[in-house]
Amino acid sequence: MAEPSANLQTSYPTSQSAQDLKDIFQQVTAHSCPRHYNFHMHTHCSDGKLSPGGLMEQAIQLQLKGFAITDHHTIQGYEKACQWLEHWRWTHPSNWSSTHGKVKLPRLWCGVEITSSLLDVDVHILGYAFNPNHGAFKHYLQGGAPLGQDRQAALVIKAIQAAGGIAVLAHPVRYRKSPEELIPAAAALGIDGVETYYAYDHPSEWRPTPQKTERVQLLAHAHNLLSTCGTDSHGMTLTRRI
Repeated sequence: MAEPSANLQTSYPTSQSAQDLKDIFQQVTAHSCPRHYNFHMHTHCSDGKLSPGGLMEQAIQLQLKGFAITDHHTIQGYEKACQWLEHWRWTHPSNWSSTHGKVKLPRLWCGVEITSSLLDVDVHILGYAFNPNHGAFKHYLQGGAPLGQDRQAALVIKAIQAAGGIAVLAHPVRYRKSPEELIPAAAALGIDGVETYYAYDHPSEWRPTPQKTERVQLLAHAHNLLSTCGTDSHGMTLTRRI
């Protein structure tokens, strides 16, 4: 399906949508992704291969309940996906309904992945359900990684939360420092959650890496953090990373 024109309306999140998402994160388990929820995916608007429309088609085919597009330093993929979804609703009026019908459309939250500095190590912080027009956050959505003081994790977390969003430390076992160092440091800065369920060994069919997931689970519980899940898809399918 062709991508719709840019004049279709994009609706941005409210504080209620952030609370709805927190409620979902509190229920996420190792079995939530990739067939029910997926909160870490990329489009060709940053470093992924899928178009926003192609991603939406797969999300509907998978019958996802909810998901987020988390391109790096931009929400262009999210905005185009919203436009695609609105176009799909208009062109399939008899095929969907919020409560009845042949297709129950998944809920799409805005998201972004921001390169940040934590304990002098580059990490990625995921932001969800924020207002992208908020003055404290708009400069993080210009397509490039932040520099200088703006790169500090404390400021990134504060900006996401000031914009009404949820801040999450992505794939915490992929960095040059251990999750046992990074997660407590992020928690001390007020981060909301951690990407607990992640496939570090890139299996052909997504599933969280057992021992690494268990380490993150223990740390998330110890620091009262929300747990999220995602495939971190960069390729042509949402059920794996590449």
